[in-house]
Amino acid sequence: MKTTGIFIFVFMFSIVCSAQRMTRQEYIQRYQLLAIEEMNRSGIPASITMAQGCLESGNGNSELSVKSNNHFGIKCKTGWKGPKVYYDDDHKNECFRKYTSVEESYIDHTNFLMENPRYASLFRLKHTDYKGWAKGLKKAGYATAHDYDKRLIRIIEENKLHRLDLKMTFSEISSFEQRSMGRNTNSGLTINAYNSHEIVKVNRVKAVVTRKGDTFEMLAQELGLNDWELYKYNDRRPGYRPIPNEVVYIQSKKNKSKTETVHRVQEGESMHYISQRYGIKLKSLYRKNRMTPGEQPTVGDTIYLKKRKK
Repeated sequence: MKTTGIFIFVFMFSIVCSAQRMTRQEYIQRYQLLAIEEMNRSGIPASITMAQGCLESGNGNSELSVKSNNHFGIKCKTGWKGPKVYYDDDHKNECFRKYTSVEESYIDHTNFLMENPRYASLFRLKHTDYKGWAKGLKKAGYATAHDYDKRLIRIIEENKLHRLDLKMTFSEISSFEQRSMGRNTNSGLTINAYNSHEIVKVNRVKAVVTRKGDTFEMLAQELGLNDWELYKYNDRRPGYRPIPNEVVYIQSKKNKSKTETVHRVQEGESMHYISQRYGIKLKSLYRKNRMTPGEQPTVGDTIYLKKRKK
């Protein structure tokens, strides 16, 4: 009986582990916006970053990527001052970089290529020339595999990742294919089904709390919204990047507070801060307090949240 019990446990454990493995399609769905973000910052084709992530991390399933968030197989090299882990690769017990998040790995991959002179010539190529980039990475020695460039190109073309280089987002790709085919299609690039932000409510308005590396564009794609909607709902200008633990509204804020009547201004608080804290539209808050847009309160001021100031 003991032997049978152990066998069943091992069998069930293997099933669970297998079910948790990401497919290539799931990996692309989850992380392609990071690749587009890094292309916008650096000019490195999103298709190349995405293909390298797929290949180097085993679609996010390798031990290095799961335990250390290292999705590009980047070794410590000289000058790395961050956390380290050790694995057998070309040689025994080699030093690899360890990251606190997948986003940090993508950002460091970009920085690694931008700061290393051996890759300098690649940045003279167009961001749509994924074949040139793939061949250049192989020539510069990014990996030891003799067919490294061919592997990257195959991943890009099989999954149509070159469309990411045109900054096409999930919804745009899906819409384009539906118009082209005249029916629903499964392009392999759809809205991310892995919502990872818990939705909370402030003043009866839905919101999420940000984490390190979040952008309005990434949140919009995760939640099935347009990025301009998030900028509008949160009274922010395009390009603003939220900080960790910031409340981001995913619905239009209210014109007044349902429960609170007034707020006493503390050191460092702005009208925008108060607007976000209570889930009240910034314009409404200004009107309610008979203040000019852009004007800021001083410490000790009373800000009206429900009724208009007399």
